Amino acid sequence: MTPSRREFLKGSTFVLGAAASGLIGARTVWAGGEASKKGTGCPPEVRAALSGPWPSIRTPFTQRGEIDYPALHGMLDFMIEEGKAKAIVLTWGDSLFSLLTDEEIAELTKAVCRHVNKRAFVVAADNRWWTGKEVRFAKYCTEVGVDMLMVLPPDWARSTTVDSLVDHYRAVSEHIPVMVVTGFLISRGASFGVELIGRLCKEVPGVMALKDDFCGEFIRKVGLLAHEHWALSAGGMKQNHMNMVPYGADGYLSTFITFKPEIAWRYWNAIEQHDLEAATDVIRDYDMPFFDYIDKVRGSFDAVMHGIYELVGLATRYRRPPYHSLTDEQMERLAEFLKSRGLLS
Repeated sequence: MTPSRREFLKGSTFVLGAAASGLIGARTVWAGGEASKKGTGCPPEVRAALSGPWPSIRTPFTQRGEIDYPALHGMLDFMIEEGKAKAIVLTWGDSLFSLLTDEEIAELTKAVCRHVNKRAFVVAADNRWWTGKEVRFAKYCTEVGVDMLMVLPPDWARSTTVDSLVDHYRAVSEHIPVMVVTGFLISRGASFGVELIGRLCKEVPGVMALKDDFCGEFIRKVGLLAHEHWALSAGGMKQNHMNMVPYGADGYLSTFITFKPEIAWRYWNAIEQHDLEAATDVIRDYDMPFFDYIDKVRGSFDAVMHGIYELVGLATRYRRPPYHSLTDEQMERLAEFLKSRGLLS
């Protein structure tokens, strides 16, 4: 067990079994203290990696609730080889960190990096840790080969300020490039979020990317403010990405690239060719009916996505309780819907 792993797990309430496996060899990937002083903005290779459709990882489980690492490996191979994904992204929500221990988050992050093996840009995610632990995790991420860390700060009872958040992001970016995720800003309002992002653009060059979940007027303002500095991505759905395009957008979190990648690339090729009619056709024919359906299923859209992975042979439908996993009846209805839309043979 390397010192960085020991440092990360220190103070966690979930440390049992921490010595069960070792890390891959340490390497230096980010001279944050020096690089962040240069203020050069988002490097071209980072913007390129986060342009176009990119997938988030939905952690697969066995029926007994264990992380299904063979299925994870198969999903990664599919996304990179079939989906042509240039980036692989862990997120607090989709990756079900709400069901994982700190130890499991560390192991999952290492497993993803090891299996991707530099075939794609890897973005890790955190578990809403306080600054000291977040910094320890950032150091751990550099040890296992992560390229960027998506930082989701804790903000219970609106306990942060713009100043304290700037300090938080700065501390993390001293060790690894950082992606901002905006979902936590929704409860704080657009003015707070725009002020924070403006400060980060000016004061913390180690922040290089953003995934947006706020949408609307907020992301239009942020696009005009930050696109020169950061790679900007819509947090999900092509229609949200298209709303961002005139104001600065590079990529988007794609659901389809994880099981039907030709749909994702049909949309993206239309965007690159400035063919908004063709892009709109994909949104009308696939995005809207698909998300309208999965949002209404008992157990949530995430339960549906795990069900889809079982139907296409990538994983099983199961999630850890108390999260709902689709029933046999729900699976049958899902298969019928997917076939009706040409999404399942």
